[in-house]
Amino acid sequence: MFNKLIQIFKIRDLRNKILFVLGVFVIFRIMANIPIPGIDPGSLKDFFEKFQIFGLLNVFTGGTLDRLSIAMLGLGPYITAVIIFQLLTMIFPQLEEMYKKGGEAERQRFNQYCRIATAPLAALQAFGMLTLLQRQKVIGTLSPDLLLSSIVTITAGTMLLMWLGELISEKGIGNGVSLLIFAGIVAMLPSNIFQSIVNWSPAQFPSYLMFFVMALLIITAVVIINEGRRNVPVSYAKRVRGGRLYGGTSTYLPININPAGVMPIIFALSILVLPSMIANFLGGGEGVIAKISQNVAVFFSNPTVYGIFYFLLVFVFTYFYTIVTFDPDTVSENLKKMGGFIPGIRPGKSTAHYLNYLLNRILPFGALFLGVIAILPSIVGGLTGIATFRFLIGGTSVLIVVSVILDTFKQINAQLKMREYETL
Repeated sequence: MFNKLIQIFKIRDLRNKILFVLGVFVIFRIMANIPIPGIDPGSLKDFFEKFQIFGLLNVFTGGTLDRLSIAMLGLGPYITAVIIFQLLTMIFPQLEEMYKKGGEAERQRFNQYCRIATAPLAALQAFGMLTLLQRQKVIGTLSPDLLLSSIVTITAGTMLLMWLGELISEKGIGNGVSLLIFAGIVAMLPSNIFQSIVNWSPAQFPSYLMFFVMALLIITAVVIINEGRRNVPVSYAKRVRGGRLYGGTSTYLPININPAGVMPIIFALSILVLPSMIANFLGGGEGVIAKISQNVAVFFSNPTVYGIFYFLLVFVFTYFYTIVTFDPDTVSENLKKMGGFIPGIRPGKSTAHYLNYLLNRILPFGALFLGVIAILPSIVGGLTGIATFRFLIGGTSVLIVVSVILDTFKQINAQLKMREYETL
């Protein structure tokens, strides 16, 4: 590993890409520490203790939410826009053709639609959060001009983060959006370590020991599941063209145990936040609607209820999102066009039915894994009594950290291998 690091920094092009990514990380962290005006720190702390679900969103945004910075929404609106348009592919055939079957130009159009939709979503979320924070006395009452300028600033912060993420994908190495989320999550590590050192007590040693053992086991399980796949053998028929023989090779089609990635957790978290936000909007006054809203807010603030709904939503959305991203009919049709077939299975509909059968056998394990990972912070925190480092052992954070590290190392290794072939 040490020799590989030396080799990376000896290659000018690769070194510049890594330094560019680190430079974007610095800009992101500067943005994360520029707050919007009129914040009451004491009320802000009470707000996050009262609404724990926003604490999870704060972990996801890399600590920008609890500072109420100009980047307080993180890349959430952009991810929401991407999810919405991917779901719309199931309704509108033109979008499905553009996303799944179109070329590079069509895919760029699809991405452009997602970028355009990010701005109104960010403005809407900014207005909702500022309204909620005003009602909870976290920030003072904002005049219409100040409210409008704050919404525009927060929206601009989200759009700038989206642009920085695309710059990383274009000029750096790895997926820019994933790397920015990864940077935000990891940035919370020093403060969590410092908080644990300050609150250290010898009586807590058994709890800390159990915590780290469980964290190590969970991270190991995440790596195994994240890399686990079912390899479906695929053979290609021999073809003679111009006196040359093509095909006749064998390969495999990988189906991941967790084909949906982290999107079901993100989507479930977005759905869970919505009832609480609406209930708090409507629960400030008096009357029947206010009382119903208050009861809904209390209901969803119950940790047990929240955990059950979170698990069920993640489980359901794992199936739902996999249907959107992995279409057995499309895969079967592409294999047939390329002269590929699964040994013992006829091309066409039989192949699609077989892939669907395999997917239905694999998906329950992936969905169960994601659901357990999503609620693990609450379980481990209850067993050990340790609330810090929660992002290391559960939920979206650990999956993003593991996935981004593995994906980035694969891309760096590919760059190194490519240069080895060039020297040969």
